[in-house]
Amino acid sequence: MKTSVRLLFAACVAVAATACDAFHKLSGSPLKASQGAPYEVIVVCEQREWTGETGEALRNTLTAPIPNLNQTEPHFDVLRVRAQDFTGMIADHRNILKVVTDPSLDKITIGARYNVTATPQIVLTLQGPDDRTLAGYLAENGGKLTELLETAERTRDVEFAKKYGVPGIEKAIRQHFGAEMAVPKGYVLAAEQPDFIWARYEYPAASQGFFIYSYPYEGPASLSREALVAARNKFAARIPGPSDGSYMITADVVDPDYRVYEANGRTWYELRGFWDVANDYMGGPFVSFSTVDTARGRVFTLDCYVYSPKLRKRNFLRGVEHLLHTVEFPAPDAPGHEA
Repeated sequence: MKTSVRLLFAACVAVAATACDAFHKLSGSPLKASQGAPYEVIVVCEQREWTGETGEALRNTLTAPIPNLNQTEPHFDVLRVRAQDFTGMIADHRNILKVVTDPSLDKITIGARYNVTATPQIVLTLQGPDDRTLAGYLAENGGKLTELLETAERTRDVEFAKKYGVPGIEKAIRQHFGAEMAVPKGYVLAAEQPDFIWARYEYPAASQGFFIYSYPYEGPASLSREALVAARNKFAARIPGPSDGSYMITADVVDPDYRVYEANGRTWYELRGFWDVANDYMGGPFVSFSTVDTARGRVFTLDCYVYSPKLRKRNFLRGVEHLLHTVEFPAPDAPGHEA
């Protein structure tokens, strides 16, 4: 029998789009708290598939290295269990991927459920007729699974930021830039100027931070890679380093990655690369997001960075990246808007 593979792209996209609605139901849920660390995935898969083509394709998909980090780190930390061991606290994990081989099937199917035994939780099920068909699907479309898992993690962070925010920083952003943004607790305001705000979150062995700045929009050239890097260096110089006369700069060893995409109904211009400190020795990854605030005729930039010389950087960087998804631009004359 010829096996047909139906790629459920529309279903995947629909699940990702509705994930936020699912997580809006977290408050007041009678379910227990989910287990596991952020960006950790439990894969429920039998030994034959795990050591075969399917397992290899899963590892290639889920543990592919994240670009623009100082060292190699995977997209997800993967823990694999057999179906018979998928019980107790393991079944309450925050991210679960079940892989099922069933010869009676004639196509690939993928589904997602949320908050099955705990909250917040996503449970993905990937089913196919045989090992080779599953591996082929993952090789071509593994990014869809990654997108669903990353969307679930991002939604959790956004929900937390909106529920447990820092009103003082949020008010400053609103007053100076006319933007609404949820800033999760733990951040402190380090600098505030009419065109520049810097906030940071200090850990014992790491630091997350972001700075927001704006400047006049002078046409498409304002959003070229070169213009964005120049603007970043201008404003990053306001962030002092650990010694006198030191300040943040964009590392010039490799040009930052540059892309244009749509998010939250707006066009964003992204830079992703590394930062250094002039006249001192510090550095780490950064990502900046710029858009045109057409109501004010200005470029708005949210620039996020991480400093973590000893600890892995992935989760710290993901945390600041997620801040973009809390940014909104109300109309200047909207009720409650502060110019």
